[in-house]
Amino acid sequence: MPTIDTGDTAWVLASTALVLFMTPGLAFFYAGMVRAKHSLAMLMQNFFAMGIVTVLWVLFGYSLAFGGAGNGGLIGNFDFIGLKDMTGAVSGTIPTMVFSAFQLTFAVITPALITGAIADRMRWAAWVGFIALWSILVYLPVAHWVFAGGWLAARGALDFAGGTVVHVNAGAGALALVLLLGKRKGWPNSAMPPHSLPLVMLGTGILWFGWFGFNAGSALGANQVAGQAFMNTFVAAAAAMLGWLAIERLKAGHATTLGAASGAVAGLVAITPCAGFVNAFAAVIIGLIAGVVCFLAIGLKFKFGYDDALDVIAVHLVGGALGSILLGLFADAGVNSAGKDGVFFGGGWSLFTEQVIAVAAVFAFSFLVSLVIGLVLKAVLPKGIRASEDEEEQGLDVTQHSETGYSLELVS
Repeated sequence: MPTIDTGDTAWVLASTALVLFMTPGLAFFYAGMVRAKHSLAMLMQNFFAMGIVTVLWVLFGYSLAFGGAGNGGLIGNFDFIGLKDMTGAVSGTIPTMVFSAFQLTFAVITPALITGAIADRMRWAAWVGFIALWSILVYLPVAHWVFAGGWLAARGALDFAGGTVVHVNAGAGALALVLLLGKRKGWPNSAMPPHSLPLVMLGTGILWFGWFGFNAGSALGANQVAGQAFMNTFVAAAAAMLGWLAIERLKAGHATTLGAASGAVAGLVAITPCAGFVNAFAAVIIGLIAGVVCFLAIGLKFKFGYDDALDVIAVHLVGGALGSILLGLFADAGVNSAGKDGVFFGGGWSLFTEQVIAVAAVFAFSFLVSLVIGLVLKAVLPKGIRASEDEEEQGLDVTQHSETGYSLELVS
């Protein structure tokens, strides 16, 4: 009979809380980057994810993602509807209920990442419909493909904590929505600077803190792999921040706090698929590459004319794809016996090829289904999915929620 290890269970419980904390951190990170009149709407979009995704996960989400694990297929089954028959069940050395809670936090933050790309212009009703449908139709199948022994895992692709499932997936969905929504009023000619860089830095700190649970928690135990993933997460974020600031200083003539925040997050994104499969020196290299490449990727939105408000595509789509593909080069089976050797460790090009296939498959599926969801909502919602120019000018805080993030009236 499987035996529960209390140390492993305690670590995964703590990691679950850390990853959940990342969603409020993301909310502050994004809210500080938008203009003040949209800040509360951004917070609301992110916090709402913790509500709607959680209920869907308990009802059928976990079952469709992890039911029939290891079947090499496209989707799970209905064995765990309502989380039934899980009392006393064990996954590895932890209770299955704890594993389900841990995976729930991933399901929550993944669609929340999309909100940064669509900032300032999506109607609240449209977001409610989109996040519910996207979580069911996009996130659950992709989670099964990679995390639950679905077809990509069966082919041999690796993803320690969500480079494809979380970051490429959310980035592709963000790109589809951005193309449907169009540009913000005045973009790119009008300046739209962050209204609160202190909020951005606070959010970055919370994300970095929570990411230790995200990556090291994915070892599903308090063990050597968790320790390696913890260190790799630390150093990749640091290296990426330095890489971003160096290229920013070189190209723009100055290093900014926003650049430091964005660089750290880019490193965290890129190391996510690699965290438990590479050594610490490789994590430094991956972080440095991510900092430079993600900074340069911001220029794509100006070249191609899509308005990715808070650079979700440059950081999460590009960073997630980059980390997933670099894993094919830097993977070291000596770090984790459940992994493989990449090109630089004598493993040949097979893993690299599978990583490219996984990135391409997740991108294509998420982009196309996200586009269809957006088009359907645009057709069926009475006011469509885009706020009017007047509503955008007034701010989504007031027009969508009848509230404001800040009270600027003088108190007598």
